[in-house]
Amino acid sequence: MTAVSLSTSTAAALRADAVVVAVAKGPKGLVLAPGAETVDEAFGGKLADVLKTLGATGAEGDAVKLPAPAAGLKAPLVLAVGLGGADDAEDGVYPAEALRRAAGVAARTLAGTKKAAFALPAGDPDSVEAVVLGALLGAYSFDEYKAEPKNGDGGKGPLGEIAVAGTKRGDKAARAAVDRAVVLGEEINRARDLINIPSNDLNPKAFAATAQSVGKAHGLKVEVLDEKALTKGGFGGLMGVGQGSQNPPRLVRVAYTHPKAKRTVALVGKGITYDSGGISLKPAGHNETMKCDMSGAAAVLSAVSSAARLGLQVNVTGWLALAENMPSGSATRPGDILRMYGGKTVEVLNTDAEGRLVMADAIVKAGEEQPDVIVDVATLTGAMMVALGPRTFGIMSNSDAFREQLHELAADGGEESWPMPLPADLLEGMKSPVADLANVGGRMGGGLSAGLFLQEFVAEGITWAHLDIAGPAFNESGAWGYTPKGGTGSAVRTLVGLAAAAAEGELSL
Repeated sequence: MTAVSLSTSTAAALRADAVVVAVAKGPKGLVLAPGAETVDEAFGGKLADVLKTLGATGAEGDAVKLPAPAAGLKAPLVLAVGLGGADDAEDGVYPAEALRRAAGVAARTLAGTKKAAFALPAGDPDSVEAVVLGALLGAYSFDEYKAEPKNGDGGKGPLGEIAVAGTKRGDKAARAAVDRAVVLGEEINRARDLINIPSNDLNPKAFAATAQSVGKAHGLKVEVLDEKALTKGGFGGLMGVGQGSQNPPRLVRVAYTHPKAKRTVALVGKGITYDSGGISLKPAGHNETMKCDMSGAAAVLSAVSSAARLGLQVNVTGWLALAENMPSGSATRPGDILRMYGGKTVEVLNTDAEGRLVMADAIVKAGEEQPDVIVDVATLTGAMMVALGPRTFGIMSNSDAFREQLHELAADGGEESWPMPLPADLLEGMKSPVADLANVGGRMGGGLSAGLFLQEFVAEGITWAHLDIAGPAFNESGAWGYTPKGGTGSAVRTLVGLAAAAAEGELSL
């Protein structure tokens, strides 16, 4: 993991391999953001002019390198990154997400560099946290399977150390902000690692073992139900999805408790470690990234671990619904009926709509503990990607107020989301003549139908929400901002934000 330090030195005086400054688009052209003053002095007050000549515009995603002058800077290289519009700043304070993305671009660009001094506008703790988190996420690399690891835009290995320049000596608030950013950065990157591990190395049993290891490291209580316990307990959804694979399913409970907690949050994550579609086999071109179908479970594990490491005064229980969906002679067939945990029956019309089956079992189990809220997270439907694109997840809930709160928490954390409805008429399409429900409905509104299906398994009186992260969970295009190609760790920040809100007594029930 990239190291982080705070320095009272100015950007010009800090010894590093590179110094990072920020620029923005002003009404009259390129402007330097706060933090770049001493670097500008080393360029004789002409830094903005030089950068403009080199093509810098200040737009988000901009990254322009230039050699440092012979005197005035301890670093040999200057990197200027864009923040977007200067008018987005209020009293010199730029939006946190702009800082995160700019820091992420810098970390990717400086991959392979031993130490970089970050002189971005970070004059308050929230801005410090944003810069550090963005840099840690941008510095991420997944090189476990490469003979010669390479990362980002700039060479071998990630950025070695981030030094935040110009902080006040003994600034406890800034130190706390860094500590929070490090926890979030490490846990989001943990989720990314899990998503990127190929399915031949991450099956349900291996995922459960990882959860046990995380629990041991951070004081979490971890319970694992194997295939025998699931069969005995009547978990028809998990067993029905997993019965076609040689790797049997698991249901993992990961719990963090705080002695002063007044609220309990239950998180349920879809953990399909590989999704072939089962007998309803996916078409060619849709299988290659299906190792990512456990992104919801990865987000839940990282969120529970984050809550524990941050010491939040809330109880958080994570449920990882783990299975592998494979076609074989023992696989569930279209037309089969499964008896779910809790007793409801489901006619399986499409075995590729398997996520909702494992999630339904886990939601019922989570509800037995009567938490204040249940939030499930899943790469559930391609329909949500059609509706919202590859960077935005959908939020559905049985409470308008809670849905809006999650939308706001996502925005505060820098995650793009959109509130979605649950039209009751779509439930008609999932009526079955032979079971309580069918697992699919009509073709239109498929993402909403999936949410309606899950809602049928939420215990009466419990506030619930469903996050469909099918779009942003796995980035198939090029890296941007602090987002790498591959697993992204989508929803971790939203879930941690929810746990923090619960700890502060601010749940919108």
